Amino acid sequence: MLGWLRPHLAKVWEAPARGLVAIGVHPNAVTLVGTLGIVLASLLMLPRGGQWLAWGAITVTFFALSDMLDGNMARFSGKASRFGAFLDSLMDRVSDAAIFAGLAWAFWESSPLTAAGAIAALAVGTFVPYARARAAAVGVDASRGLAERSDRLAIAGVATLAVGLGAPVWILTVTLWVLVLLAAITTVQRTLAVLTADRAGTTVEFGQSGQ
Repeated sequence: MLGWLRPHLAKVWEAPARGLVAIGVHPNAVTLVGTLGIVLASLLMLPRGGQWLAWGAITVTFFALSDMLDGNMARFSGKASRFGAFLDSLMDRVSDAAIFAGLAWAFWESSPLTAAGAIAALAVGTFVPYARARAAAVGVDASRGLAERSDRLAIAGVATLAVGLGAPVWILTVTLWVLVLLAAITTVQRTLAVLTADRAGTTVEFGQSGQ
């Protein structure tokens, strides 16, 4: 859904990326620092609830957006590698786990349905990148769908920010369960892309990027 924003956001980070490359920072280091920032914000801010939810959402969003730095840096420095791509994908999974675990922790006692929604969103959300990876392994591009990772994180972030600023908790509860549905639909879409390719005896270009 938000894939059209990716090129514009990437341009925003071009100057910082060039600057970091100029002083010798490795793209993988930026990947690790960004992940650490998300994990710390998710597990130290979100569980405290209240206004900390808003601060946590803002901090997570900053580090999530800065994730585009490493890709730009890899291109500018000529250090793009299979390990870098692997590390970036792995750290995305770590970040997702921290974010939704933090939300589940925050509402474990006060709103069990919200906590359950966070756990379910994390669990079903893992199917989406797995479907893409397995599709790629059999020669099918199934990288698009109704709600990519960036879409789901953006929706969760807005709802979390709203609750942190005083909106009722049910907004986040409903949002998390909607994310479960969106992730399930996206997984089905990617599965159908592979099925279509299998029946046609060829590959299917279902998109260009996204997780």
